[in-house]
Formats: sequence, C-alpha cells, structure tokens
Amino acid sequence: MELIDGKATATLIKQEIAAEVEEIVAHGGKRPHLAAILVGHDGGSETYVKNKVLACEACGFTSTLLRFEDDITEEELLAQVKALNENPDVDGFIVQLPLPKHIDEQKVIMAIDYRKDVDGFHPINVGRMAIGLPCFVSATPLGIITLLKRYGIETSGKKCVILGRSNIVGKPMAQLMMQKNYGDATVTVCHSRSKTLIKECQEADIIIAAIGRPNFVTADMVKDGAVIIDVGTTRVPDATRKSGFRLNGDVNFEEVAPKCSYITPVPGGVGPMTICSLMKNTLAAAKKEYYQ
Repeated sequence: MELIDGKATATLIKQEIAAEVEEIVAHGGKRPHLAAILVGHDGGSETYVKNKVLACEACGFTSTLLRFEDDITEEELLAQVKALNENPDVDGFIVQLPLPKHIDEQKVIMAIDYRKDVDGFHPINVGRMAIGLPCFVSATPLGIITLLKRYGIETSGKKCVILGRSNIVGKPMAQLMMQKNYGDATVTVCHSRSKTLIKECQEADIIIAAIGRPNFVTADMVKDGAVIIDVGTTRVPDATRKSGFRLNGDVNFEEVAPKCSYITPVPGGVGPMTICSLMKNTLAAAKKEYYQ
C-alpha cells in the first residue's frame, strides 16, 4: 500500500507555479491576482479562505479578500461580483460557498464572469468541461486527476466507481474520469439510492468517495489492490483534540488501507490539492490560456 501524499504534491506544484510567476514578472508581465468573497463566519469557510490566501503567497500571487457580514443583501453581493468582473487587475475570483439562506447561490454563480470563474462552477465552464473543451475545471476533481497522474496510476480502461453526485465533485469527476484525455475509464456513479452500491464498489479498480458520510467505505466493499481516493471531510467530535473535533473521511482508513495499492489520507490527501488546483486555474486565467 502506498499513501498518496496530497500535501507534498501540492507543495511541489505551488513551487513550480511560483517559479513560473517569477519568470512572467521578470519579463515584464503582471502577477496573477486572485480575489475571494467571504460572507459570514462559517468555521470551515474561514479556514478554507485562510488557506487560499496562504497558497497565493506561496505562489507569488496578489490576493484580495473581501469580507461581509451574513446580513448582506443579495443585491449588494451581486454588486460586489459585478465590480470584480469589471476590475481588469483581478484575473480570477471565487465566492466562498455556502452563502446565507436568503441569497440564491446559483444566481451569484451565474453572475460571475466565466472567464474569471476559477472555481469552475459557472454553467459555461461546466458545459465546456462536459464536451472536452478548454475551461476552468472544478478544483477538487482537477486535484484528484492531478494526483492520479503525478503518482503514475493507470486509469485508462479501468473500472472507476464514484460515490456521490454533487455538482462540485461527483458529477464533474465522472465527466473527467470518462473523458479520453483525462481518465479514459469506465465510470459508474453511485449515490444514496443505488441498490447495487456495494457490489459496484467490490468490482472497482478505483473508488472516489465523495458521499459525505464518515467511514462509509469499509474493507468488505473494496477489492485487493484497488485505488482509493477519499474526498470526505466531515468534522466529528474528538475530545483529545484542542479544537474538539477532527476531520474524518468517507473511508474507514484503518480497515481499508491494507487492501489498497494506493490510498489518500484525510487530512493531507485531496484537500491540499483542491487549493493547489485553484492556484493552477488562477495562473491559467492570468495567462488567458482558455479565454481571450
């Protein structure tokens, strides 16, 4: 069993990005600029945005964080999005989800200029990804594809089971894994209503778990030599930790790891790669690689 070290891989990629940025600047180019909008004080969102700011520093990017209380109106938030769309110095930006219940998340995503949508959530980017056109790919799926490639894990022709069908992970992951220039795999998507979920997992060469249920994947669901990618990050109470909780994946790591050829830990697996992929998308936005 080999542990897939997302933290080390992300560190290496950020160093590669930083070197490229310094070369761009040395030749008179502009530093990539990533902006983030954070509404309210959700603990997970606070941590995630803080890590994004640190990643920008590591990559040599300019970063801007716009913070608002959770009583901001939808109209006020949309005005902030419009201002970032029209700011020529901002190459890409994200609106951190989730948003307060009185704000329509889809309306906000639709309002983002797809050429600056480095989260890859805008329907134009989602649609382009689905038919294999250049675009900003959603950060978590892109991070997973990058890990598989960096570790030389064969995906072509393999049976890949994806647990979960969310717009952020499950659906785009399925699209990427079946596409010839990415995964080139045979893909099955399972979810809470799937009657043959356990059987599908038992036959899978690769399982990508993004179902949001701690320890859902157990040893009896995994065949010997399978590759396990654990996207789950659920906070579970832990009295031994200073914070009072720990992050738990969707996979029962202790049980499953001995059976695998490769497995990602939680934390330190997919999480760091998600932020790293956001940096890759921001660099691509600054270089106008996809959209002029």
